[in-house]
Amino acid sequence: MQNTPLEQAVIALSKDKWVWMAERKMNMLDALFHEKSVFVHMGGSWGKEREMEIIKSGVIHYKQADIHEVSVNVIDNTAVLPNRITLLAVVGGNEVINPFMVTEVYIQQNSTWNLASLSFTKLLTPQ
Repeated sequence: MQNTPLEQAVIALSKDKWVWMAERKMNMLDALFHEKSVFVHMGGSWGKEREMEIIKSGVIHYKQADIHEVSVNVIDNTAVLPNRITLLAVVGGNEVINPFMVTEVYIQQNSTWNLASLSFTKLLTPQ
């Protein structure tokens, strides 16, 4: 099944987000992350301000996300994207590679998509 142009645009935005996180493009991420966004990691959950601090400081450096599968479900002004990825990151100074199912939720306001939630679920089986 072919994705609609709207679905393709949200998938492209999701892919761009991984690059912006890797390159620490804070202005792009600040515009993308909704003020009330929630980030769920293996070590806990927090809001936009803390996630931005973590990325900027390098506490977690999202070096590269290899996306193996992505789909999108658009429901009114909400888009839900499950992504199966392998993430290469530096966490606490240690380089780690983990397989994740990442769920992203975007909301559209005034013709702009903003990330409302990003949740990492570590997969027990390798990619």
